[in-house]
Amino acid sequence: MQAASKARLQIHFCVVLWGFTAILGKLITLPALPLVWWRMLLVMAALLLMPKVWRGLRAMPPRLLLAYAGIGVLVSLHWLTFYASIKLSNASVGATCIALGPVFLAFIEPWIAKRRFDPRELVIGAVVVPGVMMVVGGVPHDMRLGIAVGVLSALFVALFGSLNKRMVEHGDPLTVTCIELGTGTLFLTLLAPLLPHSGPAFMLPNPHDALMLLVLSFGCTLLPFTLALVALRHLSAFGTQMVTNLEPVYAIVLAILLLGEQRQLDRWFYAGVVVILAAVFAHPLLNRRQRATNQPELLGTSESHGMVD
Repeated sequence: MQAASKARLQIHFCVVLWGFTAILGKLITLPALPLVWWRMLLVMAALLLMPKVWRGLRAMPPRLLLAYAGIGVLVSLHWLTFYASIKLSNASVGATCIALGPVFLAFIEPWIAKRRFDPRELVIGAVVVPGVMMVVGGVPHDMRLGIAVGVLSALFVALFGSLNKRMVEHGDPLTVTCIELGTGTLFLTLLAPLLPHSGPAFMLPNPHDALMLLVLSFGCTLLPFTLALVALRHLSAFGTQMVTNLEPVYAIVLAILLLGEQRQLDRWFYAGVVVILAAVFAHPLLNRRQRATNQPELLGTSESHGMVD
């Protein structure tokens, strides 16, 4: 098998694994905050076992380390709101809301990158609005808070993704991921007492949740991260973008097959999903001529790994 063909299969496999993050978020009975806390802690601990990460930490200037630490706070807020959205609604709704990332990105990325606003990207925002309205109308009333939290999670995706993209060349991907997840773990520990009804960030999982957390941390985070680092050497940014945009599709299909969520949602929800995904796929097509790179830092810290390019 040629290297490019093998790389495409690897990326598809990674995207399927990322699609499972929403499913596992629903299956794990822990509240959103301790779920994210354990996930970040486990991945950070595994990265700290790598000598390369320690070398990167020692070589990183304090100012740059603080910058990545700040991004890590946004990463933790993204994961917290993503899993809270799933807990408040279901995996299909959480995955659909994350697909709104490019809409926010169309406005946020020009501001952070200090470039001119592209009117073509405004079209994406205009197209996605009726899709969101159909999604909201297609879910039970008690799930609509989950949609609001999911939209907030998509905003955090656009924020930290744009910042990571701007700073991508200043640090080793594994080291950057370790800093961001470590900072996120500390931030959630400090945040927990301030959140009503959240309980402590540190909450021992039962055996079932412990197993699911290990699968989430290593099978759906570190494994695809490592495979993607290899595959991205042989793929264009545009090709990778189109594959990673399939993540919400995989997540919704998996939710239907494994969780039977189609019984909770009506046809308006799925019509809205089609509109939103059409906008997601239009984003890289509109920007195909722009220079872009799908960076591994983003692959390590986002549920929607291709959105920021």
